[in-house]
Amino acid sequence: MKKTIAVIAGDGIGPEIVGEAVKVLKKIAEKFGHDFTFNEKLVGGAAYDAFGDCLPDDTLKACKTADAVLLGAVGGPKWDSLPGPQRPEKRALLTLRKELGLFANLRPAKVWAPLKGASPLKDEIIGEGLDLLVVRELTGGVYFGEHSRAADGQSALDKMPYSVMEIERIARTAFESAKKRGNHVTCVDKANVLETSRLWREVVQKLHDAEYADVALDFMYVDNAAMQLVRAPSRFDVILTENMFGDILSDEASQITGSIGMLPSASLRADGFGMYEPIHGSAPDIAGKGIANPLATILSAAMLLRHTFGLQTEADAIERAVGKVLAEGARTADLGGAMSCSEMGAAVLAAI
Repeated sequence: MKKTIAVIAGDGIGPEIVGEAVKVLKKIAEKFGHDFTFNEKLVGGAAYDAFGDCLPDDTLKACKTADAVLLGAVGGPKWDSLPGPQRPEKRALLTLRKELGLFANLRPAKVWAPLKGASPLKDEIIGEGLDLLVVRELTGGVYFGEHSRAADGQSALDKMPYSVMEIERIARTAFESAKKRGNHVTCVDKANVLETSRLWREVVQKLHDAEYADVALDFMYVDNAAMQLVRAPSRFDVILTENMFGDILSDEASQITGSIGMLPSASLRADGFGMYEPIHGSAPDIAGKGIANPLATILSAAMLLRHTFGLQTEADAIERAVGKVLAEGARTADLGGAMSCSEMGAAVLAAI
């Protein structure tokens, strides 16, 4: 298979962790006979320093013409003084998601058996393990709605728009994902308060009844869902929710696993094209120290192979390698160990 991957490492620890993931992808290409071309471009604060724009046209073009995108992280205190629309998170991340049509964000949260003791939850709550998937709508809702401030500065307004089409397509993604997992979808909303949530319930229920009646479906208010994630997380299989709720709940779920450094993500559009990134940030406090955990980015590369390239065997090989090194005691600082970023990457390469 011959594919081009746009590599946009970004800021902070981005170049370190993405570098290890690229090595893994090169190893997979060598082992399984593929031809991957890596097109490296700047994004985020690094791009602003070089070009005065957090998302240069050249970077956006490279992402649009690639077969998939691998992203590190963007932002940091250095660029916090930029006007809102020009900041890395807004100009780079939100624009990329919108321009590339990436409406479906998949965030798996898994407690790896060797890391069970790292979870802040008691063993009796974790039980035999935890493996859930947050399916978050990514290009609608309050993040992309109208934002305004009154002239006198005494009030502000943020709109939270959703259409039937936007809800249907993300719900279909959740139902299809559930069919490959535990066959259970929990739609999380705030239908007792928000009209958009009431529309979500109507559309999701209608789609379920028409096309996915064989998948278990229930509904839960977001405040209860936040509580149940720490009280009884194993009750969840696939969590379907809108943009802001998904942002919050997926970060909560990540902490249940023991380290945010273990959580990958995929942002997809209807044709399977995707941008893949760890869910953690740029961690400027440890940037350049060589101690970041690259596993979330390496696991994001596995998701890239599985979801966009359709290479299930190759994705499984990466995930088995991660499980093997963890079982053998490999740990970076966030997991209570002393391995460097590059040492962890080398351990995964050896296991592959």
